[in-house]
Amino acid sequence: MKPRPAAQQAHTPRADSHFAPAEAHISGQFGQTHSGFHLLERSDQALLWRLALIDSAKHSIDLQYYVWFGDTLGHLMMSRVIQAANRGVKVRILFDDLNTMLHDMTHVEMRDQLLSHIAKHPNIQIRVFNPWQDRSLIGRGLGMLGDFQRLNRRMHNKQMVADNRASIIGGRNLGDEYFGLNPAFNFHDLDVLGIGPVARQASQVFDRYWNSEWVEDIPKPATDNTTQAEIQNEVASLMHRIDNPSLLAIEAGRMDWSKQIAELNKLLLPGQSVVHTDSPSRSADTKNHMPDAIRALMRSAKSELLITNAYIIPDANFMADLHELGSRDVKIRILTNSLASHDVPAVNSHYENWREPILATGAHLFELRPDAKMRREVAEIAPLQAEFVGLHAKGMVIDRQRSFIGSMNLDPRSEILNSEMGVIIDSASLSEKLAERMLQDMNGLNSWQVVQTAPGQLTWRSQDGELTQQPARNLMQRLENFIFKIFPKDLY
Repeated sequence: MKPRPAAQQAHTPRADSHFAPAEAHISGQFGQTHSGFHLLERSDQALLWRLALIDSAKHSIDLQYYVWFGDTLGHLMMSRVIQAANRGVKVRILFDDLNTMLHDMTHVEMRDQLLSHIAKHPNIQIRVFNPWQDRSLIGRGLGMLGDFQRLNRRMHNKQMVADNRASIIGGRNLGDEYFGLNPAFNFHDLDVLGIGPVARQASQVFDRYWNSEWVEDIPKPATDNTTQAEIQNEVASLMHRIDNPSLLAIEAGRMDWSKQIAELNKLLLPGQSVVHTDSPSRSADTKNHMPDAIRALMRSAKSELLITNAYIIPDANFMADLHELGSRDVKIRILTNSLASHDVPAVNSHYENWREPILATGAHLFELRPDAKMRREVAEIAPLQAEFVGLHAKGMVIDRQRSFIGSMNLDPRSEILNSEMGVIIDSASLSEKLAERMLQDMNGLNSWQVVQTAPGQLTWRSQDGELTQQPARNLMQRLENFIFKIFPKDLY
């Protein structure tokens, strides 16, 4: 049995942090239990604020991600993390091991050696969640066959914390398509920047996972004869792989964020928060916490429930909640992916038969258009123009007073297999802003409204007219949608 890494706790927030004045401003006006929040619905802002937190941290950075690809965005983020460590900032990185081997969604790039080299930095620690023991591509495949139940449980959490005062929590992984940099397609996603107690709540989640028995230090390659000079050159090369014109357009190369941080007082909206997560450790007789937290939030609605969620495969409990809310005349509006905007047609295969039952609860159902007008402003970073946009956000607004933003999809994988996290924020001003974004996404320029016109007959209505067959980008999508029906929905 491998020795356990030593238990660690997040750094105590210090008064000299660049984020301390913004926190003091919020607590001075609204009280010690309030944090300040800023929605990150646009890809460019989501990227720039991540860089701002990394570049401005003085003491500590903690990053916990399901996906950290080795693409343009991944290299940009890693290069800035290394520069922060060079300044003396203590960095902890926690990956889910499923994706440490991926360059992007479609290309394998075995990265253990690079990551182990980065972890040799005296100020950087890297750990992986639920790792494969055989690190080769073949070994991973055989491991999945022989130990499927364990390896099928993945850490889907997505968060970062700087100086234990500033946090970003939400749905974005670290890869080009989550930040408007992928020429094929990009996601419309959602995060929230939080300054104050919410950062300590997020740090508690990070520490819980970091110290879990499901986590190990990044494995060292079996043979590694790389010299220290070669390691330094390898790490330095990350700094020179950033040639994306969209990054130049938004000045992602800047390192001084003092002006932006000084203006946080104008951006931050006050609210109280609770950060929820599942336990990193699971036994056969326990279940995840997040589904109960989400359902309790849904059931608390008195007049309105807005849901944006990329991957929806309902279960009986979800449907019962919709029926109960509908019986109380709560107005429910739900936005999810259409087959045409989907990056995972298999999810649509198991979602499509739920359209009519969802509508029968009285809910209004919308599905994203792949050519949504908002994609130029929200999902992409000019001058890039991708082929289509997909939905990846996971958010809720209840009665324009409370909001949820996090990593949890409304499907069996999120409910049963993955670990998830998210933040529930009690803030009328933030909820109103998020509701405005959701309603814009649901209009006919961005989505189809799914309407039942007769038993067994659905219509997709948008600004451009009506369709009587579910929209798809091409014939291959329709074929995949048909084929994946034969696989268990719990896989997705």
